[in-house]
Amino acid sequence: MTDKLFAYLSYQDARKALDWLSAIGFSVIRTQLGDNNVVDHAELRRGQAVVMLASIDRPSQRPQLLGLSTGAGLYLLVDDVEQIYRQAILFGATSVISPESTPWGSTRARVIDFEGYEWSFGSYEPGSAW
Repeated sequence: MTDKLFAYLSYQDARKALDWLSAIGFSVIRTQLGDNNVVDHAELRRGQAVVMLASIDRPSQRPQLLGLSTGAGLYLLVDDVEQIYRQAILFGATSVISPESTPWGSTRARVIDFEGYEWSFGSYEPGSAW
């Protein structure tokens, strides 16, 4: 079996998270609802990227933005950084880094979503040779 890594996030408003992720190109492939129509588990896919999410089941805190980062986040490899950045902002994200060229020859952008998760979009594929 090939090792794979999947992101898992909990949101106060998991239904809004489903809408936000759909707005930036993810497709909902599975949703399991619990009592009171709460999202117990959902899975979304965009190309090879998969995100699992659920409604938050206990209070938690997100790291605060210090400078240009919270210190933890998700990175999504995309073909069109500017387009996904625009969609993310249009649907409620806050800009941290507008689309820009990097010294290592790629394009990147960074946003904070509506509940404080850090998302970076870029054209560089981690794990590949420079």
